[in-house]
Amino acid sequence: MSAGALDGRVAVITGGSRGIGLGIAAAYRAAGAHVVIAARKATGLSEAREELLRADGDGDVHTVVANAGEPDQAEACVDETMTRFGRVDILVNNAATNPYNGDLVDLDLPRAEKTVRVNQYGMIAWTRCAWRAWMAEHGGTVINIASVGGLIVDPHIGYYNATKAAMLHMTRQLAYELGPRARVNAIAPGLVKTVLARAVWEVREPILTARLPMRRLGTVEDVANAALFLASDASSWMTGQTLVLDGGATALPIGVDE
Repeated sequence: MSAGALDGRVAVITGGSRGIGLGIAAAYRAAGAHVVIAARKATGLSEAREELLRADGDGDVHTVVANAGEPDQAEACVDETMTRFGRVDILVNNAATNPYNGDLVDLDLPRAEKTVRVNQYGMIAWTRCAWRAWMAEHGGTVINIASVGGLIVDPHIGYYNATKAAMLHMTRQLAYELGPRARVNAIAPGLVKTVLARAVWEVREPILTARLPMRRLGTVEDVANAALFLASDASSWMTGQTLVLDGGATALPIGVDE
């Protein structure tokens, strides 16, 4: 994809101070976009901005402290983006939370509510703000970072995965509701080698990759490249879809060890 694929466009990325969100911000900036990264902690945002400015890219970088699960903070971030750049062409709903590991029957209400507030309702709130501020009149694209967990059963993070499955359905619903002005698509990554997920993959990487058709875990760049495609004109007839990036994990036959 050409370096100027997103020239002049403005992207808002939640959870943009690290991991996948930061990787997407770097890819967008390298493609010519101005990026607004939102996250809960000012220190992390400042460090992320410095990292982005050290990398190749012409786009401006702006930071906003905002909790993805607070609708008023979503509105404030989009308002600030409009004041600074005058447009919101791309929204990446990347921020997520997972405060509970365990069986669904033991899940308590406070942690259930927190998970839904960020992972499900947060996606709606941020999309609504971007839609009303710019996309309803001028068009745009929304990209939801879900998870391959939304397609499978997991013995530990079933409720988190349920919220990601809901994201996949809401992606289709929003594609129907917001078309033809805005396109809405999702990415469902498998296990990606981020710092946040290090405890999961670092010790067990050889075991985890042994059966994968691609024989490796995902990288931030893998997801960022997909997000760049979905934000660009190269995917202009694509909406309501989910790109699964899992190294082939969901293509494995059931009951086969090798």
